[in-house]
Amino acid sequence: MADTVALILFFTTTGIINERFIAGMAWDQILHARLLGAALMIPVARPYGVWRDWVMARASESRASRVFWDSVALVSFQVPIYAAIIAFSGASGTGLLRGTLGAALMMLLLGRPYGAFLNGVRRLFGVPAGGSKPMSLNS
Repeated sequence: MADTVALILFFTTTGIINERFIAGMAWDQILHARLLGAALMIPVARPYGVWRDWVMARASESRASRVFWDSVALVSFQVPIYAAIIAFSGASGTGLLRGTLGAALMMLLLGRPYGAFLNGVRRLFGVPAGGSKPMSLNS
């Protein structure tokens, strides 16, 4: 649940910015993309969290290492999904290319901020930063 809430909150906001100002999509296309994106974020949020935790195991304690590996995790998992979302929502040609490249650049820059946000949301849900504690109503 924590991974899903974090992904939807963070990337709905950043997706709108990219789709409007970089991809040049119309507001109705953005609405469609965000609704589709939210629906897709539900099943992929936890797999992304697991992927990120696995990739972040390679990071050292240095800030540069954590920034690098958080960005690698985000770009490698989310950019292909994002490209499919905006293509299905009406972006094509140069708009699709600009939107995908814009998302890749944004995700490179947002990898660590999102990772920190995800860890913060996990803390609010009582889940450790690595996300390894199973969620249970009985615990």
